[in-house]
Amino acid sequence: MSQRFETLAHRRAIVDRRALADRLAALEGSDTAALRRQATAVLKAALDAGRAEIDQRLREHPSKGLDAAAAQAFLVDQLLRLLYDFTTQRLYRNSNPSAAERLLLIAVGGYGRGEMAPFSDVDIGFITPYKQTPWAEQVIESMLYSLWDLGLKVGHSSRSLDDMVRQAKGDLTIRTALLEARYVWGDTELYDQAAARFKREIQSGTARAFIADKLAERDQRHKKMGDSRYVVEPNVKEGKGGLRDLHTLFWIGKYAYNVRYVSELVEAGLLTRKEYRQFNRAENFLWAVRCHLHSITGRAEERLTFDVQREIAQRMRYADRPGKSPVERFMQHYFLQSKTVGDLTGLFLAHLDEKFAARGRRIGLPRIRRSPAKLNGFVLDRGRLALPREHFFEEDPVRLIEAFALADKHGLEIHPLTMRAAARDAKLIDGKIRRDPRANALFLDVLTSPRDPETVLRWMNEAGVFGRFVPDFGRVVAQMQFDMYHHYTVDEHTIRAVGLLSEIERGTLKGDHPLSTAIVGQIVSRRVLYVAVLLHDIAKGRGGDHSVLGAEVAERLCPRLGLTPAETETVAWLVRWHLLMSATAFKRDLADFKTVLDFCEKVQSPERLRLLLVLTVVDIRAVGPGVWNGWKKQLLSNLFEAAEEVLRLGHKQKGRDERIAAKQTALRRHLGWDEARFATLVRRLPQAYWIAEPSDVLQRNARLVADAGDTQLSIAAQVYPERGATLVTVYAADHPGLFYRVAGAIHAAGGNIIDARIHTTRDGMALDNFLVQDPVGGPFDQPEQLTRIKRAIEDALANRTRLADRLQQRPLSRPRAEAFPIAPAVLIDNKASNRFTVIEVNARDRPALLNQLAHGLFQSKVTIHSAHVATYGERAVDTFYVTDLTGDKITNGQRLKALERRLLEAAGGEALQQAA
Repeated sequence: MSQRFETLAHRRAIVDRRALADRLAALEGSDTAALRRQATAVLKAALDAGRAEIDQRLREHPSKGLDAAAAQAFLVDQLLRLLYDFTTQRLYRNSNPSAAERLLLIAVGGYGRGEMAPFSDVDIGFITPYKQTPWAEQVIESMLYSLWDLGLKVGHSSRSLDDMVRQAKGDLTIRTALLEARYVWGDTELYDQAAARFKREIQSGTARAFIADKLAERDQRHKKMGDSRYVVEPNVKEGKGGLRDLHTLFWIGKYAYNVRYVSELVEAGLLTRKEYRQFNRAENFLWAVRCHLHSITGRAEERLTFDVQREIAQRMRYADRPGKSPVERFMQHYFLQSKTVGDLTGLFLAHLDEKFAARGRRIGLPRIRRSPAKLNGFVLDRGRLALPREHFFEEDPVRLIEAFALADKHGLEIHPLTMRAAARDAKLIDGKIRRDPRANALFLDVLTSPRDPETVLRWMNEAGVFGRFVPDFGRVVAQMQFDMYHHYTVDEHTIRAVGLLSEIERGTLKGDHPLSTAIVGQIVSRRVLYVAVLLHDIAKGRGGDHSVLGAEVAERLCPRLGLTPAETETVAWLVRWHLLMSATAFKRDLADFKTVLDFCEKVQSPERLRLLLVLTVVDIRAVGPGVWNGWKKQLLSNLFEAAEEVLRLGHKQKGRDERIAAKQTALRRHLGWDEARFATLVRRLPQAYWIAEPSDVLQRNARLVADAGDTQLSIAAQVYPERGATLVTVYAADHPGLFYRVAGAIHAAGGNIIDARIHTTRDGMALDNFLVQDPVGGPFDQPEQLTRIKRAIEDALANRTRLADRLQQRPLSRPRAEAFPIAPAVLIDNKASNRFTVIEVNARDRPALLNQLAHGLFQSKVTIHSAHVATYGERAVDTFYVTDLTGDKITNGQRLKALERRLLEAAGGEALQQAA
């Protein structure tokens, strides 16, 4: 019996094997198939009752994860024993077995360890002494059918002893599974033989290779799962800092030192007693989370998605705290436990390294050969920065910062035992150390390092030194951002942003960010930019506007770090307005010149503009994979260039008429048209069109209009690689409702509109330009996609299809998004533009949202001139530049309130039936 089973309370309440054995013995009949069905029904009832009992225990004691995992394995053990006995004694009885007709049933993998989640695979192995006999085949086949009928997902193998040895030698997965093999039922002598041969023929003398293979396997798994333990939807089983990392340590200890239980890792010298307690706490917590996750989803779900995080927090009895909801507190605890797993991994490998040191090269840690001359009292331990004595940090706590500065300066790893000492002694960092000029200078050296500040800052954070030295940063350590936009915790996001800034400065991201790379070298104060990146989200989770509160933190902290009053003012400004550039670029019409003027009024100088652009880029890139794209790059570049011209030239910049004339001259030259032909085109199009559209769109539109002639409908769809989108242009006879019908058709064809500009020629033709992406943020670029989108628009405008029906067939928002309560909001602004009323709608993102909002505006007798769509995870922000039907702003108070009500209804999903 597994050691874990011995500590289970009231085991018979989970499953009473004796009572079940009596019930199975009482079954009557001679038909094998009928008997098997009756037995399966008895065992299925026992399985369901046992699972219900375990689930009830977990609800009553929601933090006892290891107990729940052991109880699941115990339940399966008892059912397997009953099934084995029934199959071998009632269904296929062998009264006089030969030496070859012996059979062993073992548990392997996690089940072998005596730990299972409610819907874990049941991993079992059948072992025979020689080649499988017909009797053994019948027993194994019958048992497997019964297990499948019970609804269990079974991972199984059947091998002879020789097969077991041969296959385990050649396959790391099989070897690891057999490493945790545990006797369940059957021939005990055969089990002893199998265990002895595994130890003698497979395990002996292969520890070093096994360890190297398992660490390589771990690194590959981390890479596949996203190489961070701070992703906000972590994989509890396979992710970095998850259960598999703890199991890997146990496997290594078991293989190299024959430990049977985690507690024996202490006796083997691979963990201290304190580290064992940390291991046990982390394992217990992660098992609790995993069991709750299976219980809630009703399946073997290992990813802690947003839609279950809130319920698990509730089950595990997390309560509200000022500025933090229960789910945020739960996830912060999760990430801190995940960090503990990472710390234990480093320390475990350090202990292992010491044990292997005398026998050859190091285990699991790369070799570093350089030996810097001056380490200020620190020493090198086989290439890693180490302490000369136990109380080295206590003698001078500034060394806690200096250790990381030296590691950065000389490109050194920090010894795991030094990291443990730093974590232990981080409490020595008090107000005096925080005010120490040398300590602050060392910290600033790390932050602004031209080498690899991201790695060293992450080490500093892992040791707990970062949060002690900058307490405001400590408040966001392991703090999740409960939304579908941010992929990482606040501290991880910040450290990644610093790393991206360093890469841009070194020129390694020039291909992705040519503008930022070009201007970063023109910035006067590097440290202003690095400190602003460090502090831009420092005040998240405090219950107010984190930009305003963060600016206050900057005003307090920057002088301490040694920044001048002028630098402090700039950092505080950048933190206060770090969202300004993205909000302007993504949610406003950059062709409306007042947008640029209002932006410049806040920015005020070219230096601030350069700083703000780079800060904006690294902030967006550090949100997570897939967030940055060509369209955002284009919008930010357009805003930067327009603002730079205003700030550089002031009142000398080109006027509206000059800019229109320049665009028209360039277009005529490109097209090669004669003066009369081009003049006809110019007369047909309003002045606003020439301001709104960039030169390449003007060229494509001109050709489309010329080719269309007198045709009443012409559609062009062209891939726009530089914008990461497809330009869809509709040239049609203008009529009310044209825009919302086209928008609905594009959605029905599977496209997402990210930008739209609506124009009407002087002779009554609509010329509308839509930028469209596919559902994952790429351009609509496959021929069948382009054909589909054109056909959908044609059908919608010809009323050949009922659009509402097609839109309702589109998949709704992801279930995970339902975890976030989003109340629709409408903001109407008559100051953002001189010519238009600007309407911004915030709502839950879903297919056809733009269509429904546009339909609401149509019903309100409003003319849309442009639309701009930004999405932030589960949240969409759709902005419209509109006028009334006479071309004037909408200023009447009652009309504005009615417009707001209608848009709130549409944003809430109440208008789909009418939007046809």
